[in-house]
Amino acid sequence: MKTFELKVIAMDKVFYKGECELLVFPAVDGEQGVMADHEPMVSAVKAGELRYHLSGAVRSAAVGDGMIEITKNGVVILCDFAEYPEEIDILRAERAKERAEERLKIKESNKEYIHSQAALSRAMARLKVTSKAKRI
Repeated sequence: MKTFELKVIAMDKVFYKGECELLVFPAVDGEQGVMADHEPMVSAVKAGELRYHLSGAVRSAAVGDGMIEITKNGVVILCDFAEYPEEIDILRAERAKERAEERLKIKESNKEYIHSQAALSRAMARLKVTSKAKRI
């Protein structure tokens, strides 16, 4: 299968840089897939599960909100965070989810509400990726 260059850049590190055959990323309107020679585009990335395929192997990662740029030469994803399942502290993610859910129940300012929603999205992305990794 034909490959393309994939770069996943989180706020604190270059998470992945290498070849990829198929990329599936969380978009605003659901999961989107990218293969070599994809039409160039720019899109938003939502917090969720990112999957990339190479030589029959599939790697999963939790990613935060960000942007994706698809060009003739490859794909670049810029996101808040990117973590492999084995890097995620499940108890911490569960506590973060609970705190965010509690804050959402309280009547907050619009700014605080948006921050709580973002925290919940991050926690849910981490928990989704770790729960899938346990089943494999």
